[in-house]
Amino acid sequence: MKIFKVVMLSMIAIVLITSSVFAAGMMEGNVEKGKALFNDPKAFQGSISCSSCHPDGKGLEKSAMMGKTEWNNPAGKFKSLEEAINACITMANKGKAIDVKSEEMKDMVAYIKSLGMGMKHDMPMKKKGMGY
Repeated sequence: MKIFKVVMLSMIAIVLITSSVFAAGMMEGNVEKGKALFNDPKAFQGSISCSSCHPDGKGLEKSAMMGKTEWNNPAGKFKSLEEAINACITMANKGKAIDVKSEEMKDMVAYIKSLGMGMKHDMPMKKKGMGY
């Protein structure tokens, strides 16, 4: 019985370690650098920061949901988070789009993905017309 407990606890520990390593590997980029870019109005040669429209990242929490294949913003529908970020940079910020493979983009994506990490995904969706 003791051996069974040790084996089970070891397996649980391995699963937890593996899942945290896997999750860390899935997020390229530096969250802190991404947050700094997100809050800097001059980051992309623009006039306002991303946080001007999304204070503390509000409204972006679902951007990193697993399986998401489309991102909507006032500029349209996009097939990648990177395209949606560039649309915001060029349209709302009046800045210059950044290379989707650049470190800056990886940092922005890492920050935006971090916004939804503590979010409960089983919450019911709001009905249309009920707030922002």
